[in-house]
Amino acid sequence: MSQPGEPTSPEGAAGATPAPAAAAAQTAAARRSPLLLRCAARAGRCVGIGLLALLLSGMAAWATLAVYYADTRPDAGPRRIAAALVALACAALLVFVRPRRLGLACFVLLFGAVLAWFFLRQPSNDRDWEVEVSRAPQATLDGDRLVVRNVRNFDYRSETDFTPHWDDRSYDLATLRSADFMLVYWGSKAIAHAMVSFGFADGRYLAISIETRKEKGESYSTVQGFFRQFELIYVFADERDVVRLRTNYRIEDVYLYRSTFSPAEARALLTSYARRADELRLRPQFYNALTSNCATNVLDLAQESPSLTRQGMNWEILLSGYAARRAYRNGRIDTSLPFDQLQARSRVNDAAHAADRSPDFSRIIRAGLPMPPASQ
Repeated sequence: MSQPGEPTSPEGAAGATPAPAAAAAQTAAARRSPLLLRCAARAGRCVGIGLLALLLSGMAAWATLAVYYADTRPDAGPRRIAAALVALACAALLVFVRPRRLGLACFVLLFGAVLAWFFLRQPSNDRDWEVEVSRAPQATLDGDRLVVRNVRNFDYRSETDFTPHWDDRSYDLATLRSADFMLVYWGSKAIAHAMVSFGFADGRYLAISIETRKEKGESYSTVQGFFRQFELIYVFADERDVVRLRTNYRIEDVYLYRSTFSPAEARALLTSYARRADELRLRPQFYNALTSNCATNVLDLAQESPSLTRQGMNWEILLSGYAARRAYRNGRIDTSLPFDQLQARSRVNDAAHAADRSPDFSRIIRAGLPMPPASQ
């Protein structure tokens, strides 16, 4: 212990009274802390307001488009006016109504009303359809016998000039040999229309295309496909119809891949198609460009078939143009060639032009295509 009069040690001095420099630093830090907290709180509020504004803008845009695309037929009424009124009402409620909580509450009520109306709309099989989708297929399974009514077999002279033919056909499932996978491109390589064609021992092929069922005066739009604009239909057709229409008249690129499906797997997939098509004939469903389209429905059908490998949803299903690459990696199409070479050889446009109306159309478009061994 130090005696009176002795100098105080540095440690004691530090412990007793802070040095002026240390005290100043502590004071400055104390002043900065509230400032930093205020800045962080302000930044958090700005981010929150930005996210809320983005959410509300998205809700307003969706409600406007839902009304705008509710019915695009020429005689459907003043849908543009109705959509404009929804957009103006959304903007007015969010910008001009005070207090803001009242405006926000009214906006949510308006959005809820549009949402309820949207989901209360019901699909139908009773509309004035375009000719090519005017008849829904009817499939009947009886043991090994599959009977399909309304197999489309049109004779095309151009995309819009054709003679309609609808056939009733019977197939022996015990003679089913293959399931071929087709992708149809009309623009971006990321998006394609998927079809499956089933081959039988007698040389016949039954092609199935999952499509939008358009009413007269309607035309397909990907954006409209998100807004319950179209019903869903499974088109059962002759390949001279669905393939030649796309290669020879729509001038789209069609790639045909021979799959490694065994006859048992092909049968499981075909019977799933048949049951699903018949369900749609009795209980219609809306097409959705994201969740219920040609690619996702193929995936759903594969999931229903116990003998088929289960495949989860991923971006290559949503971006269907890349579905062949996924099938290649999974060994579901021929892998004896590099994929780019396989893809180049699988384009059937030239062969389809050469075959045209030939009764051997299906054989001709497959000439020279790699034929992988079927899965066991």
